[in-house]
Amino acid sequence: MVKFAATGSALAVVLMSIALMPSGGVSAQQATAVSISVKGGRFVPSEIHAPANQPLTISVKNLDSAAIEFESVSLRVEKIVAPGAQGAVRVRPLATGRYEFFDDFHQQTRGTLIVQ
Repeated sequence: MVKFAATGSALAVVLMSIALMPSGGVSAQQATAVSISVKGGRFVPSEIHAPANQPLTISVKNLDSAAIEFESVSLRVEKIVAPGAQGAVRVRPLATGRYEFFDDFHQQTRGTLIVQ
């Protein structure tokens, strides 16, 4: 058995260090919300904008009579949205640039996310 002896000042330093440690790791950033719809086989709007280096939530509303699959290789996301339904896609913080997305069930339906 090991015994530890702590003086009052050493104990105070240890307790102070613990109190100053960040709790829970890195603080979570608030996600930016962006909305887009699919109507008539097109994304409306076809170009959406978001700030760089912030998490993003893209709300996808399907106003058509067939299911869609919102997909993006560069964003590394995919989400099936039933007719008349809405889905949310969470995206990691992104660097400045252009990110293409499409409806995987209807390849001609395409759009762009511009991150600035």
